[in-house]
Amino acid sequence: MKKTALFFGSFNPVHIGHLALGNYIAEFADVDEVRFIVSPHNPLKDESELSDDYVRLEMLRWSLSDYPKFSVSDIEFSLPKPSFTCQTLSALSEQEPDTQFILVIGGDNVDIFHKWKNYEWIMENYPILVYPRLGASNQIPDNYSNMTLINAPIIEISSTFVRQSIQAGKDVRFFLPETVYKMIMERRLYF
Repeated sequence: MKKTALFFGSFNPVHIGHLALGNYIAEFADVDEVRFIVSPHNPLKDESELSDDYVRLEMLRWSLSDYPKFSVSDIEFSLPKPSFTCQTLSALSEQEPDTQFILVIGGDNVDIFHKWKNYEWIMENYPILVYPRLGASNQIPDNYSNMTLINAPIIEISSTFVRQSIQAGKDVRFFLPETVYKMIMERRLYF
């Protein structure tokens, strides 16, 4: 059975922290691939700051195109909004019954996992890899038996930081894949 780690995010924009984490999971976790899922609207985030869904998808595709262990999905574009992870997992499992999907979340999400829609169902049916985050407890409660903390390096670059830096006129080219940086500059995104 193919093992696919699912890395959900707004990717607004995708940055080197996303790619480094995905690379770590692809190479050091027991998975065959890492699939980046572009979320149109995370119900726990403000939708007003999001760039166009297809622009974020295009940026991600450009930045991942030459690494065979990465793939990109726009499955949530066709699902009801806001996007709930449980619905996406269910849809993917129905489409690909021969794939074991593994959810990837940040340590900060462990603390609020009980607020996720159908979180108990998710935990019962899908392994969950947790990457450490600064400022989070990074502690997995005993009753979250299907979660595993991975020893991924902590890379504290956020899309918010990138957007704010661009708005402030800072040169952040080394925080972004080269193709994404060029696209942002050419299209004047986040200015």
